[in-house]
Amino acid sequence: MSTRDNVQAVIDGILAGKILETFDAWYADDVVMSENKQDERVGKANNREYEVQFLENVQEFHGAQVGRILVEGDDAAVEWTFDLTFKGGNRVVMRQVALQTWKNGKIVREDFYHA
Repeated sequence: MSTRDNVQAVIDGILAGKILETFDAWYADDVVMSENKQDERVGKANNREYEVQFLENVQEFHGAQVGRILVEGDDAAVEWTFDLTFKGGNRVVMRQVALQTWKNGKIVREDFYHA
């Protein structure tokens, strides 16, 4: 599969609500992830735990949308909008860009940029 096909598979999995299954399938064991290029998290297990903690704080997902998708070689950028309510009732619309680097069919780095 091409990088573009892999990126689409990740998008499809997330939109289908299979967030952890998608993470397990498409992220490398040594993946590095960050929020706004700060506080890098290293390793699949560490990053999966971060995702689990985030999901445990969500009361309800109202939807997600994908905007622009850019792919050049092994790099991709995906524009996301998530509508969700956190436990405690705080409903938010989150907008972010996920900048990904792919190697051997897996994401080896992903930086999320958001305001």
